[in-house]
Amino acid sequence: MKNTIKSISISISGLALAATLVAGCAGGAVTTREKGIGIGALGGATAGGLIGAAVRKPLAGAMIGTVLGAGAGGLIGDGLQGREIQGNSQDQSIQRNEQEILRQRREIEELKQRREY
Repeated sequence: MKNTIKSISISISGLALAATLVAGCAGGAVTTREKGIGIGALGGATAGGLIGAAVRKPLAGAMIGTVLGAGAGGLIGDGLQGREIQGNSQDQSIQRNEQEILRQRREIEELKQRREY
């Protein structure tokens, strides 16, 4: 039992290290998609390692769990990143519209002062 737990811990630690190194090579800020992949991979490795330990194949379980978790995390992260991008675009559009409204208000005030209104 202790050997199994030790094997699971080593497997998960190795996979977590590998995932961290791969993510760190990307350079720049970590995107939401990459965060989703990392979280999914770690969660999948943990769950896969535990399930694999039940059938006496913790490493295989952790590896399969990592791949499946990374895939699921990537899909979820991609969806979240798409919403972030859309939200940022809407925020920029709102700011442009607010600036245009302020410009038009100033113009109206100038016209009122000239009595050309």
